[in-house]
Amino acid sequence: MRKLKNEELGRMEQEEFQQSEKLHACIVLDDIRSMNNIGSAFRTSDAFRVEKIYLCGITARPPHRDINKTALGATDTVSWEYHEKISALISQLKVDGYQIVSVEQADKSTSLMDFAPGSDQKYAFVFGNEVFGVNDEVVKNSDLVLEIPQYGTKHSLNISVSLGIVIWDFVAKSQPLL
Repeated sequence: MRKLKNEELGRMEQEEFQQSEKLHACIVLDDIRSMNNIGSAFRTSDAFRVEKIYLCGITARPPHRDINKTALGATDTVSWEYHEKISALISQLKVDGYQIVSVEQADKSTSLMDFAPGSDQKYAFVFGNEVFGVNDEVVKNSDLVLEIPQYGTKHSLNISVSLGIVIWDFVAKSQPLL
């Protein structure tokens, strides 16, 4: 067995990626402090062809060298928008037919293990601040709150880890793109 070289991976070119079919999912990052987390969100979104990233509140925006350090060029491929107020964005996403899914620990959350995405449903996965989590108003206005089961002593996961788990789970449970 040997590691494959980059040229053997058969990856799309940037223009082909931008024209390709995307997941029926977008990511909303609200008040994210770490630019490494933002860059990781872009990189994961590129890997799984997420439709778009919405950056809200204090979340930094590309171009920025600290975002680029982890995004490795994904800020050039993944579509994104900035919105100062997440509440207005959530309202618009609902009008556009997205199911709002906050990734958070809440009293009526659904375990990620029990999440069954609908094949024709569009999803907006919301990730909140590293310390305070998803904004309480957003949680209240969510169609669903997903909780990643955890079995250790800590009560949280890093946003980039949570995002990777949730998006991979969504891809694994959804119809393949190809």
